[in-house]
Amino acid sequence: MEMSGVGPLTAALRMQNVVQSSSRWAQGQQYRPWTLRSLKLQPLSPVPSDIEISRAQTPKPVDQLAQEIGLLQEETEAYGRTKAKVRLSLLDRLREQPDGKYVLVAGITPTPLGEGKSTVVIGLVQALSAHLKLNSFACLRQPSQGPTFGVKGGAAGGGYAQVIPMEEFNLHLTGDIHAITAANNLVAAAIDARMLHEATQKDKALYSRLVPSVNGVRRFSPIQIARLRRLGISEIDPSALMPQEVSSFVRLDLDPAKVTWQRVVDTNDRFLRKITVGQASTEKGHVRETQFDIAVASEIMAILALADGLGDMKTRLGRMVVGSSRSGQPVTAEDLGVSGALAVLMKDAIKPTLMQTLEGSPVFVHAGPFANIAHGNSSVLADKLALKLVGEDGFVVTEAGFGADIGMEKFFNIKCRASGLRPNVVVLVATVRALKMHGGGPNVSRPSILSVVWQRCALLTLQNLSLVVKGCSSNLRKQIQIAHLFGVPVVVALNVFKTDTQAEIDLVCQMAKESGASDAVPCHHWARGGRGSVELAQAVKQAGSQPSHFQFLYSQETPIVEKIRMIAQKVYGADDIELSPEAQAKIDYYNQQGYGKLPICMAKTHLSLSHLPEKKGTPTGFTLPIRDIRASIGAGFIYPLVGTMSTMPGLPTRPCFYDIDLDPVTEEITGLF
Repeated sequence: MEMSGVGPLTAALRMQNVVQSSSRWAQGQQYRPWTLRSLKLQPLSPVPSDIEISRAQTPKPVDQLAQEIGLLQEETEAYGRTKAKVRLSLLDRLREQPDGKYVLVAGITPTPLGEGKSTVVIGLVQALSAHLKLNSFACLRQPSQGPTFGVKGGAAGGGYAQVIPMEEFNLHLTGDIHAITAANNLVAAAIDARMLHEATQKDKALYSRLVPSVNGVRRFSPIQIARLRRLGISEIDPSALMPQEVSSFVRLDLDPAKVTWQRVVDTNDRFLRKITVGQASTEKGHVRETQFDIAVASEIMAILALADGLGDMKTRLGRMVVGSSRSGQPVTAEDLGVSGALAVLMKDAIKPTLMQTLEGSPVFVHAGPFANIAHGNSSVLADKLALKLVGEDGFVVTEAGFGADIGMEKFFNIKCRASGLRPNVVVLVATVRALKMHGGGPNVSRPSILSVVWQRCALLTLQNLSLVVKGCSSNLRKQIQIAHLFGVPVVVALNVFKTDTQAEIDLVCQMAKESGASDAVPCHHWARGGRGSVELAQAVKQAGSQPSHFQFLYSQETPIVEKIRMIAQKVYGADDIELSPEAQAKIDYYNQQGYGKLPICMAKTHLSLSHLPEKKGTPTGFTLPIRDIRASIGAGFIYPLVGTMSTMPGLPTRPCFYDIDLDPVTEEITGLF
C-alpha cells in the first residue's frame, strides 16, 4: 500500500515543481522596473575637448546597464564592454506593456555652424534620467564615417552631453553600415552579372545554369518559384516549362540605361560620382556609366530604419526596384534572386545597439538614413523597443535630421505612418547665432583659417537684438507653425553659447512663446550636462502631459502631385510647384505601376525653407521646381528632387583625417574632437 502511493505523490511533486518553475519564468518575462544608477559628472571650466570629457568618465559595463533597464540576459549580445545589440524578442515579451511618452527633437533651419540637436537630445535624456529620476531613453542615428573623416568630425553630441565611448560611437560601432554596404553592393554585382549573362547566352543555356541539375535532379529554389508565380506560371517541374515560359523566366531584360541601383561606399569620394564599369576584356564590351553613393544613401539603410521586424525587412528588401526592363516593367531584388541573401547579411544589423550617455542614461544607436533623399531619422525598431522599456511614465527622445521642414515633416508623414507611433512633444532647437543669420546677419560657412569667415562669425556673436527679433519672427515662428500643422505641442530649446547675452536669451524665449510654443527655455547641457537641461526636462514633462492631437499632413489616397504641392505650400511656404516634363512622366509611370499611395520624401536643400540655400529666414513668393521624381519602393516612399542633390560628399582641401591619429602604445585615438 505504501509503495502504491509513491507514484502519485512523486507525480504531484513534479507537477508542483513544474507550476512553480512556470510561475517563476512568467514573472521573469514581465516588465522589470528600472534600477538605473547615474554616473556623476564634475563639469570643468573652461570645458575640455569632447574626447577628453569622454575619456574622463568610466562607462558602466553594458551588461550592468542592460540589467538596470530591465533587459533579460538572453536579450542582449555584447560587442565588447560598452555596447551590445538588443534582440527583437523583447518586443514580443513586452507587447502588453504601455508605451512611454514619445518626444521628437527637431530644429530651425540649420546653418553651417550647427545648432546642436544631438547634444540637446542627450542633455535632455540626462536631465530626465539623472536629475528628475524619470525613465528615459535617447534614440540616435549612427554617424557615417564619410563626414567623420571628411568635413564634420564626431557626431556623439558634445561637451558634457555625449554618448560614450565617443570613439566607438563615431567609428565602426557594431558594423551595421558595413553590412549595408555589403548588401547594397551584392545587388549591384548581381545586376551587372545578370545583364552580362543574358546578353551572352541563349535561353536554353541560361535556364540550365539558373536551374542546374544536382545529382541528376533539377529543382527551382523557393525564390525562383516566387518569380514563376509573379509571371503567372503555376508549374514547379523545371522540365515541364514551355519554351516561352522558359524565356520569360530567365530574361529580366534589364535596360542598362534604366538601371537605378548604384554602388555605395562609406567614404567621401567625389571621383566616384560618375564611373564607367565593365572595361575589362572579360566583360566582353558591356560597358556602362554608373556611380557610387555614400553608404547611408542606400535604400537598404532607409529600409533598416523603417522596418518593424525581420520579416518586414525581408519583404521590403525583395520589393526594391533596381531598374526597368526594356518593355518598361520594374525589376526587383527578388526578381534577381538576391533578397534572401540580403536578409542574411542584415540579420544582425536589424538589432539596435545599446550604449550610454556621460551620466549613464541608456541610448539606442540604430540606422542613419541620408536626410535628403531618405527620411533622416533613426529606426522605428529602436523607438519601439525604447518605448516599451521606459514604461508608461517614461520618455523616449529621438532626433530628426536637419530643420523641422525636412526631418520633422518626414518623421511625421513617413516614419510615424510606418510605425503607427504618435509623438507627444516636439522640442525645437534654436541658437541665437542662427537666428541672427536668419534675421539678415552675415551668411557664414563652417569656420576655417580664412579671416573673412572668422570676421563674419564674430559679427554673429555681438549682441544684436534687431537681428534676433527678425530671426524669431521669421524662421523660428515658421518652424513652430509647421509642428502645429501636425497637432503636436512645441517646446523651444535655446542652445546657449557663452557669447549669447541675457537680453538675447530672454528675447528668444519670449518671442517663441508669443509664436505658439508651449514653453521656451535656455539650455546649458554642453557646459553643465543634464543639470543644465533640467528646466527643459520639466517643460517637456509638462507638455507631454497635455493631450496630443496628432494628424498627418495628407492622406495616402491623395494623388502624388497634390501631396508634393501640400508639402511645398503648407510646409515650405511656396506659392506653387513646377513639374519638369521628366517629373510628370515619372508620376504617370508610378501611378501606372500602383505606387501612387506611397508617402512623399522631398529631396531638398536643408539650408533654406525654399530650394535656394542662400534664402534664409522665411522665403516667400517662390515656385518650387521639381526636376525629377524617383522611388524607393522597398523603403516605401517616392522622392521628388528639388534642384541638384549630391548623394556623394567630397573631401575638402583639409579633411578631418589630418587630425585623427592612433597612439600605438596606448591605442588611444586623437582628433575626433
